[in-house]
Amino acid sequence: MTIRSTATPTTEQALFAAEAPKLTIDDAQAIAWDVFGLRTQAELLSSERDQNFHLRLDDGSAYVLKATHPAEDPAVTDFQTQAQLHLMRADSSLPVPHLLLTRDGRYVHWHDGPAGVRRAIRVITFLSGTPLYRTPRSASQAQALGHALAGFDLALRGFEHPTANHTLLWDLQHAEQMADLLADIEDAGQRALAERTLARFMAHVRPALPGLRRQVIHNDLNPYNVLVDAAQPDRISAILDFGDMVQAPLVQDLAVACSYLLEDSASPLDRAALCVARYHRLNPLTYPEIALLPDLIAARLLLTVAITGWRAKQHPENRTYILRNNAPAWIGLARLAALPQGRARDILSRACGATLENPA
Repeated sequence: MTIRSTATPTTEQALFAAEAPKLTIDDAQAIAWDVFGLRTQAELLSSERDQNFHLRLDDGSAYVLKATHPAEDPAVTDFQTQAQLHLMRADSSLPVPHLLLTRDGRYVHWHDGPAGVRRAIRVITFLSGTPLYRTPRSASQAQALGHALAGFDLALRGFEHPTANHTLLWDLQHAEQMADLLADIEDAGQRALAERTLARFMAHVRPALPGLRRQVIHNDLNPYNVLVDAAQPDRISAILDFGDMVQAPLVQDLAVACSYLLEDSASPLDRAALCVARYHRLNPLTYPEIALLPDLIAARLLLTVAITGWRAKQHPENRTYILRNNAPAWIGLARLAALPQGRARDILSRACGATLENPA
């Protein structure tokens, strides 16, 4: 079955595809001093859409300068900024970076560059740790991830912003946006798997989403956005990158995290189930949320293979970074699809101590 969309490319797709003039190291250092009062040495960090610079001061302290893509809507920038400030004030123990004020007391500086290119500049505290993707996987680490995400989501409960429902390519509640990208998947078997996944989403998941709890969520808890303690890799030391935040079903946040925990085995959900169970202990899930979680995980995997495949063709110079999660996502999608109907739901239900057929 082939699903096609009649929609034209979204603003978000244009944002991903557009190439914008880049800030240089010298630019970053000048902005750090002139605007934020920081005399630093800057180093460019890897990123997909925006630009990030690691700032090092002579006294040993460090920050990150974040320069948004010029095509980003200023209202979206404000949404992300206000969400980060809300997290900073809601729970000081949350492992999230804090925003630094400019010399004149603002959290966002609008930088006007050559050819009228305008972008938002923010500086955040640098949190130390080892990226999750560089550490050995373990059961206790999966549990710690679930606990950290639950605390994050609880801190965001009640936060509202006029732009929270903005259009976002990486928003799996709108997975139908991927329809036109599936035709570009070269492998016929993989393309068929992707089309079946989207067809199931449209038939069984999309109609049920309006009945789920909604709030602003992180929406991108991938292993590149999580740091762990170098000495204790089972302790989460930082949750990073709020660039994909959106208002969506709460369980979507957990589905995104779990999509990166699947294993290449006949029991792909073992570690994901531990993450779900620990999340549920702190921020209890409802029965409809648990029942839809496996298909939401599959939808996130679908987004990963479709978007990264398309993006790699748009920007071959950044292909390695863009495709870093592509192969594992295909494996996870295939492993989930191989499970008997209802098995994934039952596994996650048992992990939460629930029986979906007879909820207490």
